[in-house]
Amino acid sequence: MTEKEEAVFRSADMSLVQLYVPTEAARDIIYKVGQLDIIQFRDLNSKVNEFQRAFVKELRKLDNVERQFNLFKKELDFRDIPIKLFPYEFTNIPQQTEIDELIEGSQLLEDRVVQLRDSVDTLNQKEVDMKQFKYTIQAVNNFFAVQGDGIIENEEVALLSQLESGGEAHSASSFISGVINRDKVGTLQQILWRVLRGNLYYHSEELPEEIFDSKHNEYVAKNSFIIFSHGSLIQERIRKICESLDADLYDVETTTEARKIQLTKVNTKASDLATVLGESENALNSELIAISRDLAKWWEIIAREKAVYRAMNSCDYDNSRKTLVAEGWTPTDSITELTTTIQEYDASQSVPTIINVLDTNKTPPTYNRTNKFTFAFQSICDAYGVPKYKEINPGLPTIVTFPFMFAIMFGDLGHGFIVTLAAAALVLNEKKLNAMKKDEIFDMAYTGRYVLLLMGLFSMYTGFIYNDVFSRSMTLFKSGWEWPEKFTVGETLYAKYVGTYAIGLDPAWHGTENALLFSNSYKMKLSILMGYIHMTYSYLFSLANYTYFNSIIDIVGNFIPGLLFMQGIFGYLSLCIVYKWSVDWFASGRQPPGLLNMLINMFLAPGDVPEPLYSGQSTIQIFLLLIALICVPWLLLVKPLYLKRQLDREAKEHAEYSQLPNDEENGVAQNGEHEEVDDDEDHEEHGFGDIMIHQVIHTIEFCLNCVSHTASYLRLWALSLAHAQLSTVLWSMTIGNAFGPTGIVGTFMIVFLFAMWFVLSVCILVVMEGTSAMLHSLRLHWVESMSKYFEGGGSAFEPFTFKGLLDTVF
Repeated sequence: MTEKEEAVFRSADMSLVQLYVPTEAARDIIYKVGQLDIIQFRDLNSKVNEFQRAFVKELRKLDNVERQFNLFKKELDFRDIPIKLFPYEFTNIPQQTEIDELIEGSQLLEDRVVQLRDSVDTLNQKEVDMKQFKYTIQAVNNFFAVQGDGIIENEEVALLSQLESGGEAHSASSFISGVINRDKVGTLQQILWRVLRGNLYYHSEELPEEIFDSKHNEYVAKNSFIIFSHGSLIQERIRKICESLDADLYDVETTTEARKIQLTKVNTKASDLATVLGESENALNSELIAISRDLAKWWEIIAREKAVYRAMNSCDYDNSRKTLVAEGWTPTDSITELTTTIQEYDASQSVPTIINVLDTNKTPPTYNRTNKFTFAFQSICDAYGVPKYKEINPGLPTIVTFPFMFAIMFGDLGHGFIVTLAAAALVLNEKKLNAMKKDEIFDMAYTGRYVLLLMGLFSMYTGFIYNDVFSRSMTLFKSGWEWPEKFTVGETLYAKYVGTYAIGLDPAWHGTENALLFSNSYKMKLSILMGYIHMTYSYLFSLANYTYFNSIIDIVGNFIPGLLFMQGIFGYLSLCIVYKWSVDWFASGRQPPGLLNMLINMFLAPGDVPEPLYSGQSTIQIFLLLIALICVPWLLLVKPLYLKRQLDREAKEHAEYSQLPNDEENGVAQNGEHEEVDDDEDHEEHGFGDIMIHQVIHTIEFCLNCVSHTASYLRLWALSLAHAQLSTVLWSMTIGNAFGPTGIVGTFMIVFLFAMWFVLSVCILVVMEGTSAMLHSLRLHWVESMSKYFEGGGSAFEPFTFKGLLDTVF
C-alpha cells in the first residue's frame, strides 16, 4: 500500500484511468470500485437518452423495489413502528440470486401488506359508518318525545307530518336523518332554507366524539341532523343537497320499538366489526414489525445495486465484444490500491480486467482530503467556491483564522467557556450522536462541532486577554496602576502608573470613566492590524499559486505592484500604529498624532505633516506615495502588453505556417508528435481588447478593495465593543441588582435573577451574538481574504461511493 498524499495545502494529483471490464464481471468489479471510494466515473454516454442505455431494465426493477420500500416505510411511520437501524457490514458482494430473491420477496410482501391495509381501511370505514348510524339513531330518539307509540309532541313537526299524510299526525315517516361535518351545518341550513323557501323543519345535534375522516386522514367534529318536509320530490331534492355537502344519510325507523331493535342490531354489528378489525390490525402490525427489522438492510442492498447499475450506464458498453469500457478520475496515489483490488478479484476469473492510465489535457476535479476535524472547515470554504485544480486550498489556514477572527469579536472568557462545554459534549459523544437521527439545525451544529470547539477555546483566550468574564474583570497579577489613598468627596481621581500588567488588559481600567475610550482606541487599532496581517498573508498565497503554475507575468504584472501598493499605504499605517504604541508620549511631553488624519494628509497634502510621528516622516511618505502611484499603471499595462506581444507572435507563426505548401504541411503533421484531443472542454479565445478590459477591472477592483477591505476589518472592533457593552448592561439589569437585599427576599432575588441572567446570556449573548460574530468572520474569509488569491471555478471530486445513499430516507 503506497503512502497517501496529504492533499490539504493543495489538491491531490489526479489521473484519468480507463477500465476494460468483461461483461460477466462488470457488476462485481463496479461494486468493488464503489467500496474503495476512489473513482469519479465520467459519463461516456452523455449524448444517449437515459431510457436508451444498456441497463435500463435492471434499474426499472430496482426502482419498483424502492417504491415498495417507500410504501412499507409510509405504513410504518403511520403506525409509529420504528425501523431498526444497525451499522450493517457489507463486505461481500451480494449474489444476483440474492437480489432476485429480494425482489420477489418484496413483491410478495407488498401484496400481503396492501391486502391487509385495504382490509383494515374497509373495516375502519364500516366501523365509522356504524358509529355514525348509532349516533343518528340516538339523535332521533332524543328528538322525539314519545308518549305511547310514535306520537309526536312537537306541533310544528306534527303539522308537517299531517300535511304529508293528508290527515292526522300519527308517524314520523317524513324525516331525513344523517351526519355532516360541523363546519358545513350552517351552509346546509342556508341552502335548504333558500331552496325550500322555509317549508321544512331542521334539527341538529353535536356528536359526542370526533369521527375519523379517511379522505383527509384526520379526526373531524360532526353533527347529526333531522329534516322534516313533505312531498317525495322535495325529499329527493333534500337528499341530493345533503350528499353534495358530503353528508352521510341513514334510514332510521319511524317507531320507538323499531328503533330499539335497529339500535341493538347496530351495536351487535359494531361489536363483531371491532373484533374482526382488531384481528386485522394485529395481523398487519405483526407483518410490519417483521418488515421493520430488516427494511433498512434490504434498502441498503437495493440502493447499492441501483448505484452500481447507474455507474454501469455511464460506461461504454460494447455488446459485440461483451466488454464494458469505463473512464474515471482517481487520485494518482490510489491507482496502486485500485489495481491491487481488481487483480485480487481477477485471480478467480478467466478474463482479466485491463487498467490504463490515460494522457489527457482535460482539467481534473479538485480533491482535498479531509478528516472529521478538517471536514467542516473545508465545507466553509467550498460553500464559497471549489478551488481550481492544484491551487492553494483556503481550507487549511481557515482552521486557525476562522475561529480566531470569531474570538476577537466574541472575546469573553465566560461565554467562550459555555461554547466550549457545548462543543465538547458533541465531540465526546460523537459516536452516539452519529448513530442518532438528527434534525437539520442540530445536524449543522454536530457537523461543525470541531469548529465550535475551537471557537470556544479561542474566545476563552481572547477573553483572558481582554480580562473579561461575563463583563467582570479578574485581578490575577499586580495592577500597573495605583489609586490615591487620600481624596476628598467630589474630587476627580487619577490613577498613578507604577508598572506594566503581566498579560492582557489591566483590571484597573474596569469601571473607570475613560474605560470605553481606552478600549475603543485599542480595539480599533487592533482590528486594523489583524486585517493587515490577514490580507497580507492571504495575498502571499497568490505568489505561491503563480510560482506553482509558472506564471512569471502574473508575478511581475500583478503580484509585485499589488504588494507594493498595499504595503506602501496600509502596511505603513500598521507600522505607524505599532510605533505609536511603543512611544512614551507622556515622558516626551508631546501630543500623540492622529493616524487617520496623517493618512489623509499623505494623499491630499503630500509633504505636509502637521503632527510628526517621527523624524523624516514627510520624505518617507512622499516616497511611499510615489511608489503607490507608479504601481497603478504598472498593474494596468504590463500584463496586457506582454500578452499582446504573445498574441502577435502566435498570429505571425500561424500566418507563416499557413503559407507552407500542402505537402510540407502534411509532412509536419505526419512527423510531429501525436495530438491530445480535448473533446469536452471549450477554450475561449481572448483578443487584446478583452484582456485589457479584464485588467482594467482587476486594477480598479484591487485598488478600491485595499481601502474597503481594510475598513471592513473594523467590524472586529465594533462587534467586540458591542458584545462587551451588552454583557455589561445585562449584568447590571439582572443579577447586578440581586446583591443588595438580604434575608428571604435577597435569596429569592439571587436565585430568580441569576436564572434570568443565565438564560438571557445563553440566548442573546452566546447564541445570537455568537451567530452574528460567526457570520462576520465568514464574510472576512470569503471576501477580504479569499479574494486576494482564490481563483475557484474548479469541480469537486465526487467519487462513486456507497456512503450516504440512504441519508435522505432515514
